[in-house]
Amino acid sequence: MGRRAGAFFILVALVRAAAAAEPVWAPAQPRLLTPWAKDVSPAAPLPEHPRPQLVRDRWTNLNGLWDYAITGLDARLPEVWDGKILVPFAVESALSGVGKQVGPQSALWYRTTFERPKAAAGERLLLHFGAVDWQAEVWVNGVRVAVHRGGYDPFSCDVTAALTEGGRQTLVVRVWDPSDFGGQPRGKQKSDPGGIFYTPVTGIWQTVWLEPVPRAHIRGLKITPRFADSAVEIVVDAEADEEVSIDVRDGGRVVAQGKGRGAAPVVIKVPDVKPWSPDTPHLYDLAVRLASGDAVASYFGMRSIELRKDEAGIQRMFLNGRPLFQMGPLDQGWWPDGLYTAPTDEALKFDIEITKKMGFNMARKHVKSEPARWYHWCDRLGLLVWQDMPSVLVRGKRHNVRASQAEDAEFTAQERLGFHEELKAMIDARYNSPCIVVWVPFNEGWGQHDTNAVLAWTKDYDPTRLVDGPSGWADRGAGDLKDMHVYPGPGMFPVMPERASVLGEYGGLGLAVPGHLWQGDKNWGYVSFKTKEELADNYRQLLDKLSPLVAKGLAAAVYTQTTDVEVEVNGLLTYDRVPKLDPAQLAAWHAPFYRPPPRVKTLVPTAEEAGQPWRYTLEKPAAGWEQAEFDAASWREGTAGFGAAIPRAALLRTPWSTAEIWVRREFTLDAPPGDAALLLAVFHDEDAEVYLNGVKAADLPGFTTDYAHVPVAAEAGRALRKGRNVIAIHCRQTDGGQCLDAGLLQLEPAQP
Repeated sequence: MGRRAGAFFILVALVRAAAAAEPVWAPAQPRLLTPWAKDVSPAAPLPEHPRPQLVRDRWTNLNGLWDYAITGLDARLPEVWDGKILVPFAVESALSGVGKQVGPQSALWYRTTFERPKAAAGERLLLHFGAVDWQAEVWVNGVRVAVHRGGYDPFSCDVTAALTEGGRQTLVVRVWDPSDFGGQPRGKQKSDPGGIFYTPVTGIWQTVWLEPVPRAHIRGLKITPRFADSAVEIVVDAEADEEVSIDVRDGGRVVAQGKGRGAAPVVIKVPDVKPWSPDTPHLYDLAVRLASGDAVASYFGMRSIELRKDEAGIQRMFLNGRPLFQMGPLDQGWWPDGLYTAPTDEALKFDIEITKKMGFNMARKHVKSEPARWYHWCDRLGLLVWQDMPSVLVRGKRHNVRASQAEDAEFTAQERLGFHEELKAMIDARYNSPCIVVWVPFNEGWGQHDTNAVLAWTKDYDPTRLVDGPSGWADRGAGDLKDMHVYPGPGMFPVMPERASVLGEYGGLGLAVPGHLWQGDKNWGYVSFKTKEELADNYRQLLDKLSPLVAKGLAAAVYTQTTDVEVEVNGLLTYDRVPKLDPAQLAAWHAPFYRPPPRVKTLVPTAEEAGQPWRYTLEKPAAGWEQAEFDAASWREGTAGFGAAIPRAALLRTPWSTAEIWVRREFTLDAPPGDAALLLAVFHDEDAEVYLNGVKAADLPGFTTDYAHVPVAAEAGRALRKGRNVIAIHCRQTDGGQCLDAGLLQLEPAQP
């Protein structure tokens, strides 16, 4: 045998040995896989350091194939295990290799072993869990070392005393998850998923890892940028009261230093501050050391977020002392193959990258919190985050945990305590991320209790950020933001002296893309389309209606949503992350929203503030009724709005209950608007057609539930002239309530 042949057979043997060493694993009956599923290694899933803002060099990732068993609630440690599960993917997910629901009447058990790391004298060994949903009991070598309740926050335990001197150590975890039958925060998980609720997530769903630390070690950092002072404040939570030394580095170079002792805040001036923003997400590195030797690496961004009035006296959100319109998608953070858990770190990063490529500067993380690395990528890439608290909804107790417009939900003392503990834990775990600028304790009345007290506590606990109060539905007059939800919208609450008006959800335009669906049929969107061209055209129409709202004072807008999720097909991406619309085109459409908003000039006022005079008739008029020269002296005189059973009853000033109405109004212009952008502010139910000086300005099919802002056709705008002009409208009604009111606005570019 020649040398080359011998080398070939040796190589084949090595490859076979490596293949044999690779654990046996495959996704469990996957409905839909993302492109990153092929990159999941059962030997080392999600190998990246799970805590980027508190890093030590020595650590051991325990992710991989563990034993699992599903038992009754009263069962003890299983003697026979059901098989292997790939940690950290939830047992219901395809990537776990199991794909089974557990339910509240069963317990989920895990078992694995690990080598005891080599340790210096006096060192301790910490066991960390990124997140376990929901109640976790942990044993090492038969010694119970932790009990934790909460599905979204990290927890740690010192396992040193439970270790044996030699051989492998045994780790066992028992999980119980009440799912949608309990009173705990659980977001959109549901045991029988459908509509806006999804497959439940049980057990370990974030990284599990070991970390040796000195006896006197740093447990945590609280990092607060003090932008106005060009300084950063750092509180070191350490095991011992000893001296702390801190270096601030920029590009590897030490630019500032500070010292302190114990838990006293260390304030460090940062020279020539480079602000963190979506356009320039500059981060400073931190090196923190205890005198006894422990050291950790971290980072921070210098930024401020506040509510402040702009030059027009409108409350807006100011980032680093400047107003910034915040615009982004509702980001649910679900994956068809991993459910709560992205298949790889690259996949996790992709969602932030594509959001930026689509021209958004923000995402609202919806009723879920993420692994620390998701916020790390938002920090690195520059994406603002509104962070929701996972909601509480209980099957069979909806009356008890869902607020109405008039009253908050009734919570038991235990439910109140559990919610508060998980809200506090969420804020503590994510406090250091500069990307987070808004906390959202409540969504749409789901588990909305003690509203104003919870909002006030959140603001008091973290005064460095804004508090939404709440997002959609049952506003109680508190919080920094008053948040409207409307589908498809857009819409806004009127500007207020002390709060900003924001649009927390709108859009929901659906498109089912064959080959990229969770199931073949019964998919839904708030409004559904059949082609990408229809989707793009209607999305652009939403933006046309959004622009004047920004001019009027809207401070932020959240589009539903980043991706499809299970049977929801409202995403700008499919569930497996294929864009439905060209990201570059979306970015071009979004870019104008980040410029100074245009000024709004009212040419014809609506009835929102006071009744406005019109002439009207309920009988079909002669031909030419829409022309400026038409003689309407015989028509009745009435004050807008017109209608019956108007959604906003205060607008009803002239009853109209017949099938049709024709209205006209004269107005005077000092000068023609030329090519300036014109908008109709119109409230109609149902179909309407609008004319300016006899030229069709807009066709308005269907109905609205509030004022919509519709671009005026260019030829109708050019028909306006100096002096007398006429707006004329014909509205038809077929069923239900009916209403009509309209005005005319002119958008003037902001002064440079």
